Amino acid sequence: MSATGAEGEAGARACDVPARGPWWWARRRGAVLDVVLALLSTLECVVEGAAFSGDVGMPEPVGVALGLVAGPVLLVRRRWPVVVVLVSIAVTPADMGVLLGVVGLYTLAASDTPRRTTALLAGMTVAGTLLSTFLNLRQEVAADPDYQPPLWFVPVMSVAMGLVVTAPPVLWGLYVGARRRLVESLRERADGLERELSLLADRAEERAEWARNEERTRIAREMHDVVAHRVSLMVVHAAALQAVALKDPEKASRNAGLVGDMGRQALTELREMLGVLRTADGSGGRSASGASDEPERLAAVASRAAAQAGVKASVPGAVAGEAGGVEAEGPTLAELAELVGQSRAAGMAVVLSVDGVEGAGVPGRYAAGVEQTVYRVVQEALTNVHKHAPGARARVRLAHRAAEVAVQVENGPSDGAAAPAGLPSGGNGLVGMRERVTALGGVFVSGPTDAGGFRVSAVVPVGGAATASGPVSGGGVAAGG
Repeated sequence: MSATGAEGEAGARACDVPARGPWWWARRRGAVLDVVLALLSTLECVVEGAAFSGDVGMPEPVGVALGLVAGPVLLVRRRWPVVVVLVSIAVTPADMGVLLGVVGLYTLAASDTPRRTTALLAGMTVAGTLLSTFLNLRQEVAADPDYQPPLWFVPVMSVAMGLVVTAPPVLWGLYVGARRRLVESLRERADGLERELSLLADRAEERAEWARNEERTRIAREMHDVVAHRVSLMVVHAAALQAVALKDPEKASRNAGLVGDMGRQALTELREMLGVLRTADGSGGRSASGASDEPERLAAVASRAAAQAGVKASVPGAVAGEAGGVEAEGPTLAELAELVGQSRAAGMAVVLSVDGVEGAGVPGRYAAGVEQTVYRVVQEALTNVHKHAPGARARVRLAHRAAEVAVQVENGPSDGAAAPAGLPSGGNGLVGMRERVTALGGVFVSGPTDAGGFRVSAVVPVGGAATASGPVSGGGVAAGG
C-alpha cells in the first residue's frame, strides 16, 4: 500500500469516527441519550416517590428527595451498570424506578459483566418485582370487598409482572451485547487481514526490488564478461601495434587484423546482449496498471538474458512460461583452447593443460552453468594477467574429477621489459569470480605466490548448477577487475 493511499484511508476513517464524548462516554450521542434517560427517570421517581409518601404517611419532601437521589443514577449506567440495577432493586418496595430497572437490566446484559452476576441481579429484580406486585394486589383486593378474584389471580399476575419487567430488557441486552462483540471481532479480523495484506504487499514490493537489483547485478556482470576481456585484448594488441608499426610492418599488420577481429567480436556480443534486453522490454509491454508489471518484465529480461549468458533463469517472481528451463548456449570448456589462443596471440606466454578422462570437455558433460563459470574464471584471470602482469608467463590447469571440475590459473612475475598496457581496473574482478563459484557451491581461492606471481583456483561441483539458482544470481556488482 502506498503512503498516499494509507493517508487517504486514514483520513476517511477519521471522518467516519464520531466525536468522543466527555468522561466515560465514547460518543457525545451516548452522553446526550443518558442525560435524557436520567431526566425521565428522575421525573418518574419524583412523581412515584411523592405518591408513595402519601400512601405510607411520610412527608412528601422525603419521597421527592428519594426520587431525586435514585433517578439520576442512570447517568452512570455505562460505567457501573451493577450499581444502577442494585438501586432499582432497592427502590422497588417504594413502587418507583421502573424505567431505572428496565434500562439498568438492558445495560447490564449488554455489557461485559459476567453472566453469573447478570443472572443473579435479574433474579433479584424478578423477586423484588414479584413480591411488590403481590403485596400491592393483595392490598387492593382486600380493600375492595365486592371484587373477589380467583385464588390463582394474584400469584399469576405477580409472576407475569416480574417476568414482563425483567425478561425483555435482559434478552434484548444479551442480543445487543453478542452482536456488538461479533462486530468487534469481525472488525478486528478485518484489521488483521488488512495489516497482513499490507505486509504481503510490502514483501512483494521488496521481492520486486530485489529482483530488479539482481537483474542489474547480473547484467553488469555479463556485460563485463562478454566485452571487457575482448576490449582488454584489443588494447594489448593496439599497444603492440604501436610498438612495432615502424620496425616490423608485417607483424603490425597482423596485430591490426587481430584488433579488428576482437573489436568485431566484442561488438557482436554486445549487440546480442542489448538485443536480448530490447526484445524482452518490447515483448513485456506495459499494461494499464502501469508499474505493476515491472517484475514480470524483469523476469522476461532475466530468462532471455540467461539464455544468452549460459544459465537457466531462476529469478524469484519470474513467470513460469518465460523462465521455464531454457538451456543456455554460452561458452563451454571446449572453447578454453580458443580463449587461451587469443591471449597467446596477444603476446602472452600461456600454456593450457587438461587432466582427466579424454573427451571430458565435450559440451554437455557438465551443466551449462558449471562450464560457463569455469570459462569465466579463466577468462577473467587471463584478463587480469594482461592488466597487472604484462609479459608474465601463465599456466592454465583444468582437471576433470568424478564429482567436480577444478581450474587453476597461475602467472609468474611481470617482465620488466614489457610496457604496461595501461588498462583501467575496477577492482571487482576477483569478487565477481568468487560470487560465480560460491553460487554453485564451489570453493574459490586467490592470492599471490612465493615467486612473485598470482594464482587463482576454483573447484566447482558437477551438480552445482542443479542446486543453485545459476552462476550469476549472487549479490554484488562484479564489474571489471
